[in-house]
Amino acid sequence: MRLPSIKNLTYLLALEEHQNFNRAAKACNVSQSTLSAGIQNLEEQLGCQLIERDNKSFLFTATGLEAINRARDIVNHTRDLVEFVQNQASPMSGEVRLGCIPTIAPFLLSKVVTQANDAYPELKLLLREDTTQNLLAMLERGELDLILLALPVDTKGFHTMRLGKDPFSQVMHKELFEKWGQDADPKKLPDRSVFLLEKEHCLTDHAVSACHLTDSTKINPFAATSLHTLVQMVNAKLGTTFLPQLAIDAGILTGTDLVASRMADDNAYREIGLVWRQTSSRIRTYRRLGELIAKELPESLL
Repeated sequence: MRLPSIKNLTYLLALEEHQNFNRAAKACNVSQSTLSAGIQNLEEQLGCQLIERDNKSFLFTATGLEAINRARDIVNHTRDLVEFVQNQASPMSGEVRLGCIPTIAPFLLSKVVTQANDAYPELKLLLREDTTQNLLAMLERGELDLILLALPVDTKGFHTMRLGKDPFSQVMHKELFEKWGQDADPKKLPDRSVFLLEKEHCLTDHAVSACHLTDSTKINPFAATSLHTLVQMVNAKLGTTFLPQLAIDAGILTGTDLVASRMADDNAYREIGLVWRQTSSRIRTYRRLGELIAKELPESLL
């Protein structure tokens, strides 16, 4: 029995991800004809049709969809095997593909990369910024090695390492601060006075939960795409928001007339953690990176 090659399985996974032969070929750094031939060869080796084709489109057969799921496991396990062998002698070397959410990345990753370069010069961090759900999907597909997230989030099937706490502060223009007071109760704020991020950013859910924003009438329907946009809206005296200490410590309020006051509730924070596949063999590498990252957080849990 001829076993399928890892290369051809990778071609199949790329086609499923990009849903286009040309884009999949570019992602694999091969020609379209090479990728197409590889998938045809895979079908011949397996003795079944994986893709139904015509001149303009294609679709995966039921067998093809199941083959994709199994191919993903095979490729991930193969990658883990290679990493295990290569990192036995030197766990803090080689490449690590690290994903991070947008409400953490710009305020923390530069410090992490600098510290990692100094402490582990043979380790190369490859960074990717995206939303929580996209990062989890890429981690599951084996496109990332580990991800840096704000918790809580459903990480079923992955290993989670809790690193530290990132407290929330209420932020508003100094004129509103004088008007509403330092301990402005979210329940007593004017309607539509609270500005938040778009729903795909998990920071919104964390802020709503941690700061007890149970009354939706207090939340403005405008949703910002980034924390920097949020800051500009609040600096225009339109209302208030809740920002994580990481962003404040990084200077996001510099050049504004905004005032930040820590929430009186000790539970008004989000946790920061690392997440990786349970099958990964680079646990020592990830734990050491976690220890390094925890030192850069407002409140370390390690």
